[in-house]
Amino acid sequence: MRWSLTSPFAALASLAALAVPALADAMFQSNSLNACQENSGFSASLFNVVFTPNNSIANVDIVAVSSVQGNVIFDVQLLVYGYEFIRTQIKPCDIGLQGLCPMTAGKIPLNFNFPVDPEALKMVPSIAYTFPDIDATVRVIINMTDGDMAGQSVACVEADISNGKTVDLVGVKWATAIIAGLALVSSAIVSGLGHQNAAAHVAANALSLFGYFQAQAMLGLSGVHLPPVVMSWTQDFQWSMGIIRLGFMQDIFTWYQRATGGTPSTIFDSLTTVSVQVEKRAIEFTDAAMGLAKRSLAMMPRSIVEPMSNIMKRELIKRGNIQTSSGSYIVYGIQRAAFRAGIETTNLFMTGLVFFCLLVIITCAAVAAFKGILELAIKKKWMPVDRFLEFRNGWLTVLKGILFRLTLIGYPQMTILCLWEFTQRDSAAEVVLAVFFLGGMTATLGWAAVKVIRIARRSVTMHQNPAYILFSDPQALNKWGFLYVQFRASAYYFIVPVLSYTLIKAMFVAFAQNKGTVQAVGFIVIEAAALIGASVLRPWMDKKTNSFNIAICAMNFINSIFLMIFTEVFNQPKLVTGVVGLVLWIANMIFALVLLLMLIISTIFVFFRENPDGRYQIMADDRTSFMKSQTHLTTTTELDALAATARGDKTGFKGGLDLDDDAESITSDSVRRQTERLGVPSAAGSMSGGFNNRPHSPASPPCRCSRRRPRSPPRFTDNRPASPYGARPASPYTARPASPFGAPTNYGPAFRAQNNSSPWQRGAGYEH
Repeated sequence: MRWSLTSPFAALASLAALAVPALADAMFQSNSLNACQENSGFSASLFNVVFTPNNSIANVDIVAVSSVQGNVIFDVQLLVYGYEFIRTQIKPCDIGLQGLCPMTAGKIPLNFNFPVDPEALKMVPSIAYTFPDIDATVRVIINMTDGDMAGQSVACVEADISNGKTVDLVGVKWATAIIAGLALVSSAIVSGLGHQNAAAHVAANALSLFGYFQAQAMLGLSGVHLPPVVMSWTQDFQWSMGIIRLGFMQDIFTWYQRATGGTPSTIFDSLTTVSVQVEKRAIEFTDAAMGLAKRSLAMMPRSIVEPMSNIMKRELIKRGNIQTSSGSYIVYGIQRAAFRAGIETTNLFMTGLVFFCLLVIITCAAVAAFKGILELAIKKKWMPVDRFLEFRNGWLTVLKGILFRLTLIGYPQMTILCLWEFTQRDSAAEVVLAVFFLGGMTATLGWAAVKVIRIARRSVTMHQNPAYILFSDPQALNKWGFLYVQFRASAYYFIVPVLSYTLIKAMFVAFAQNKGTVQAVGFIVIEAAALIGASVLRPWMDKKTNSFNIAICAMNFINSIFLMIFTEVFNQPKLVTGVVGLVLWIANMIFALVLLLMLIISTIFVFFRENPDGRYQIMADDRTSFMKSQTHLTTTTELDALAATARGDKTGFKGGLDLDDDAESITSDSVRRQTERLGVPSAAGSMSGGFNNRPHSPASPPCRCSRRRPRSPPRFTDNRPASPYGARPASPYTARPASPFGAPTNYGPAFRAQNNSSPWQRGAGYEH
C-alpha cells in the first residue's frame, strides 16, 4: 500500500519537470498541491517537489489523502502562462502503476526520489529556463472509468512551478528605499540652505514617487488572484507599507500578542508538515476550508446546519489563517504579502506599526543631532554664523513640520493596517493601538488641512491672494507647508481630496479582502477620479510637476484595469491573463526606472549647480515674491542674519513644542522694521492695541479681546484718530509729510519700492 500511491506523484513530478532547464544551476520546485475543483477526492496537506536537471532526479515529499476507489484515468496538462503546452492521458492499468489499478483510498506520507527521463527535457524551450517568476502549472484531473460515476471527474489537483528565478529581489527594495529616502533628506538640506524653490520641487517629486511605490504595494495587498510575476513585483515595494522582517522583532511581537490575550499563528513553524497555498481567490479558500465541516454537519437538522455554516464562513473570512480540510493553509491578499515577507500574519499589524514609530523616533533624533552639530560647528567657527540660521533658530517648528510630513507619508500604511486589524482582532491591545493610531493620524492630518484652508482664506480676505500668508510667514511655511507647498497657491485645498483618496482606497484594501472583484471595481473608480481630477485641475506647482503626477495617476489607473482583468470576470482565456501580468510588470518596471532617474538627476543638479533655484521657472502664484530666497537676497539675508545674531533675536521663531504655538509669532524683522520706520502699526498690532505689542503671525492673528473693536483689519484714512505716539518731528533730510498715509495720492508703489528696507517684501502685497 505504501508504494501504491507513489506512481501518480512520480508522473506529476515527471511532467512538471518539463518546465525546468537541463543546466547545472537550474532548479524546479513546487511547494503546494492545490485542489482545482470542489469536493476533490484527492489532496495533500504537504507537497514539496524539487527537481535538479543536472542529475535528472526529482525529490518528492508528500502527505497525501485519497478517497477515490475504482479504475481511473489521469488527464494531465502543463499550462505555461495559461497556454496549454502539453496535454496527455495516463492509464494506470496500461503502464502497470501498482495500487492505481484500481485506485484505493488511504492517507500516507511519502518521501522518495524519482528519476526523470532526460529526453523529456528536450521539449522545453530555452526561455522557460531562466525567465523570472514563470507562470507554469501542472494540472492532473482524475476521471472514473467504471461504476456509476464513469466519465466523471472525481478529483483535480495542480502544482504551481517555480524555476527559482524571481524579480522579488532584496537589491531592488534597498535601491528604491534609499533613493526615495535620500531625495527627501536632500530636499530638507537644500531648504535649510535657503533654496526654497529647488527644495520644494525635489520634495514634491520624492513624495509623489513614494506614493507610487505605495500604490504598487496596494496591488499586492489586494485579495485578487495575481500572476506570479505581479506578486513578486509588488512585493518589492511592500517596504513602503512597513512590511519588513527582522527576526528578533517577530519574537517580541509573538510574545506581546500572547501577553495581551491573543493567539499567534504558527504557519512558519509548521511548514515541514503542511503546505501553504498562496494563489487562490478567497471564495475558493472558504469553500475548500469548509468542506470537511459541511460533511460533519450533513446529518444534523437543517435549522442547525444553516446558522452554523453561516457563522463558520463569516469567521473564516474575518480572521486568522484559513486551513483546508486536508490540513494545508491558504493565504491571500494582505496575508499573502505577509507570508512572502516571512512574517506571521498575526504579527503583520505590529510590524508595520513599530516600523512607523521607529521612523518617527529616528527622524527626531537625527534632527536634534543635526541641530547640535550645527551649534558645535558655529561655536568652533567651522562654518559661517549665518549658515542654516533659520533652522537653528526655529528647529522645533521645523521638526513639527517634519513630523507632520512623516504622518502624511505613513498615513496609507497605517490606515490599511489599522482597518485590517479591526477585521482580524489579533488581541485586545492591538485593536486599541489600531484605534489610537488611526484616529490620531486622521484627526491630526484633518486638523492640519483645516488649518491650511483657514490660513489661505484669511490671506484671500486680507490680501486677495492665498499665497501671501501661506508663503510669507516662515513659521506657517515650515509647519504646514508639507500640505500645500507642492501645489499652486490657489489649489491649497487639494490636500483634502488627497487624504480622502487615501482613506477610501485603504478601506477597499482592508475591508474587501475576500471580494476581489469589488476591490478591482473600487480601484478603477478611485483611480479614474484621481486621474480626471489631476488632469482637469492640474493642482501642482508647475507644468513639470503636474506632468510627473498625472503620469503616475495614469499608470495607477492602468494598473487598476489590469487588476480587473486578473479577477477573470470577463472569462478571458488563461493566456490573456498571463500576458497581461507580463505587460503590467514590464510597463511598471520601465515607468519606475524613468521616475527614479528623473528624481536622481534633479537631485544631483540641485547640489552641483551654483543657483539651484534658477533651474526652475518662477511660480505663477508669485510665491517667490513672498519668500525669503537666498537666490535673490544673498546680501540682505546675510545682513539680517548678522543683525539678528547681534540682537539675540530668534528671527520670528519661538520655543515651546505645542501643536499650535504659531498664534503669536512671526512677522519677520524686516517687516517689523519697515512698519516702525513708516510709523504705521502692523495689522496684528492694531488689532491688539495696547494690550499686547508683540508681533503676531498673519496666519493666526490674536484674539479680539474687546467686542467694541472692529472685526475687520483697520483702514488707514485721513480721519483716523491721532497717533498715541505724538507728532512726528520734522526730519532735516526729507521734506515728505509726517505720515505717508496722509497723502495717499502722492506716494505710489514706486515710492514704497524705493523706501522698502527689505527687498523680499517688494511685490508681496505691500504696495496695494
